[in-house]
Amino acid sequence: MSAMAVAPRGRGLVHLAGTVLVLLILAMMVLPLPTFMLDMLFTFNIALAVIVLLVSLNASRPLDFSVFPTVLLVTTLLRLALNVASTRIILIQGHTGTDSAGKVIESFGNFLVAGNYTVGLVVFVILIIINFIVITRGAGRIAEVAARFTLDAMPGKQFAIDADLNAGAIGEQEARRQRAEIARESDFYGAMDGASKFVRGDAVAALIILAINLVGGIAVGVFQHGMGLAEALDRYALLTVGDGLVAQIPALVISTAAGIVVSRTSNEQDLNREFVAQLFGRPQILYVAASVLAVLGVIPGMPHAAFLLLAAILAATAYFVDQRQRGREVLEPELEEEEAEAPTELSWADLPPVDVLGLEVGYRLIPLLDRRQGGQALKLITEGRLRFALEMGLVVPPIRVRDNMELRPTRYRISLKGVEAASGEAYPEMLLAIETSDMMGKLKGEPGIDPLTGATGIWIGADERERALMRGYQVIDAGHAIARHVESVYRARAGDLLGRAEIQQLLDSVNAATPGLVEEVTPRLLPLTAVQAILQNLLAEGVSIRDTRSILESLAARASRSQDIDELTETVRAALGRHIVDRLFEGAETLYVIGLAPEIEERLLAEMGEEGEAMVSPELVETLPLLAERAMGRQAQRGGTQVVLAAPALRAPLSRMLRRTGLPVLSYAEIPADKSLQITTLLGMEEEREHEAAQVSGA
Repeated sequence: MSAMAVAPRGRGLVHLAGTVLVLLILAMMVLPLPTFMLDMLFTFNIALAVIVLLVSLNASRPLDFSVFPTVLLVTTLLRLALNVASTRIILIQGHTGTDSAGKVIESFGNFLVAGNYTVGLVVFVILIIINFIVITRGAGRIAEVAARFTLDAMPGKQFAIDADLNAGAIGEQEARRQRAEIARESDFYGAMDGASKFVRGDAVAALIILAINLVGGIAVGVFQHGMGLAEALDRYALLTVGDGLVAQIPALVISTAAGIVVSRTSNEQDLNREFVAQLFGRPQILYVAASVLAVLGVIPGMPHAAFLLLAAILAATAYFVDQRQRGREVLEPELEEEEAEAPTELSWADLPPVDVLGLEVGYRLIPLLDRRQGGQALKLITEGRLRFALEMGLVVPPIRVRDNMELRPTRYRISLKGVEAASGEAYPEMLLAIETSDMMGKLKGEPGIDPLTGATGIWIGADERERALMRGYQVIDAGHAIARHVESVYRARAGDLLGRAEIQQLLDSVNAATPGLVEEVTPRLLPLTAVQAILQNLLAEGVSIRDTRSILESLAARASRSQDIDELTETVRAALGRHIVDRLFEGAETLYVIGLAPEIEERLLAEMGEEGEAMVSPELVETLPLLAERAMGRQAQRGGTQVVLAAPALRAPLSRMLRRTGLPVLSYAEIPADKSLQITTLLGMEEEREHEAAQVSGA
C-alpha cells in the first residue's frame, strides 16, 4: 500500500479519535473493566493531566490553548468514569485484598499515606478543600470577569477593525481574520466560564463518591462476606482512599492548569520565561531577600542551616543575575552609540500615508458608527458617497474613521488630506429638528444646524419626535447629522477630492466605453494635469463631470487652438450649458436671474485687461461679495433664482471673487437657445442706491 493511500486513512483515524474517546469513557461507566485496564486508564489520566499542565504553562496567550474548555470537560468525564469503574471493582472484589482494584490504587493507598486510611482521609479532604475552595473558585471567578470584559470590549474592537478596513489600512482577508480571532476570544472565555463549573462539580462528586464507597464497602464486607467491622473498615477504607487520591491528584493538576490559562495575559513569552524574568530578574530585590533570611538565620533558636543556606542561594543568584545584566550593558553601548549617531534609519514605508478623508469622533459617538451596536452612520456615509457619485460623476475615496479621546465626547472632526475641513457636535440620545419653510411654532432645545443645507435646527429629546413632525420640522438622528456633514464636505471640496488616481480611473472607464477619445485629448493635445485642472474647476463650482464624453469631445475640438485652462473650462461649460441650467433652474423655461450692473461690468473689464482678476483693485474685490449678498436678498424677495449672469469674459474671475458667497455665476454662452431670460435684480452700486432710496421714501 502506498504512502499516499495511508495518509488519508491516517487523517480519518485522527478525526475519529475524539469520538472514540468519548464513547469509550461512556462505556466505562457501564461495562466492567479488568484491573489491568483500570491501571492503564488511571496512569493515562495522570499523564493527560501533566500534559495539560505543561501545555498551559508554555502557551503565550489563552487562545493558544483554545480547546481547553473541551479538554476540561473530557478529563472531568474521564475521572468520573474511572470512579464508577473502580467503585464497581472495589465493591465486587475488595474482600480479596488491597490489590483487588489494581496496583495503582493500592500504591496510592500504601505509599502516599503509608497504609493509614485515617491519614488518607485527612489528606483527601485537604486536597478537596484546596481544589474546590481555592483553585477552582478563583479560576471560575477570573473566567467570569474575563468573559464579561471581553464581551464588553468586542464592539470597540470590531469598530477599530471596520475603521481600518474602510481606510484601506487592512484588507478584507485580514479583517475577517481579526474578526474571527475576536469571536474566538469571546467564545473561549464564555466556554471557560461554564467549564469551570465542571471542576467544581467534580470536587463535590469526589466527596460524595468517597462517602458512598466507604459506607457501601463496609456494608458489603460485613453483610455479604462476613467480615468484622474493623477488618471491613481497614480493607475498604484503604481502597476507597487510594481510589480517591488517584483521581483527585490529576483533578488538582487540571484545576491548576485552568487557573493558569484564564489568568494568562497575551505575551510573546511562555509563562516559564516570564515568571523567571519578572520574579528573579532584579538582583537588588534578591540581595534584600537574602539579607532578611541571613538576619533571621543568626537569631538564636532559629533553624540556622535552612535560613543561611537559602540566603546564600539567593545571594549567589542575585550575583549571577547582576553580572549577566552588566555584561549585557557592556555589549549594548556600541549599538546605542550607533543609534544615537544615526537615530533615523527610515524608509518610505515607515511614513504612514495621509488619509484623503478622515473622520474622528469622541467616545460617545462610537456606537453611532458601530454596526454591531445598531449604528447606521457608516452606512449613511456610504449612501452619501453613492448619491454624490451619481450626481457629480466623482467616486469619493473611502473615509477613514477613528476615535479620538482628545475630542469632547460628543464632538467629531472631518479632515481632508490631513487638515481639518469641518467639525461639529452630535448628541447620540437626541434628534436634530431642522426648520422648514412651512413649520408652525418653535421648539425649545440646544441650537443646531443642518450641515448639508445650512438650515437652522434644534436638538430635541427622542420623545419629542412626533411633536416636531407635527409642527413641520424635518427630524434626523445624530448618525444622519454626521453623515450629512461628511456629504457637505464632499460637495464643498469636490475639486480637492479629484486626484491623479481618480482622474486616471475616470479616463480608463471612458476609454473602455469610447475607445480613442481619451487618446485624442491626452496626451496628444493636453497633458493629464491640464485635464485634471479643468475637471477640478468644474467640480469646484458644482458642475457635474458625469458626462465625461461631452467634456472630452469639447476639449478635443478646442484644445488644438488654445491651451489656457480657464478658456478651456469655459468651453466645456458652454458644452454642458443645458445640464448646468437645468440643475440650477429645475427645468424652468423662463430664467429669472441677477444681472451685472453696467458700471460694475465696465469697471471689471477695465481693471482686468489682459492680466485677469489679479489686476482688480482690492477695493472692488472686497466690495463685490457685499454687493452680491445684498442682491441675493433682493432676489429672494422677488422670488427669482440665486444666479448671476455675466459676460463670458467675466464669468470665471467673477465666480472666483464671489466663491465665498456661494452664488453661482453663469455666462450668456451657457444659456440654451430655447430658454428665455429675465433679469429681476442688478448687482451694482446704482441698484443698491436705488434700493436704499426706495426704503427711505417708503418710510
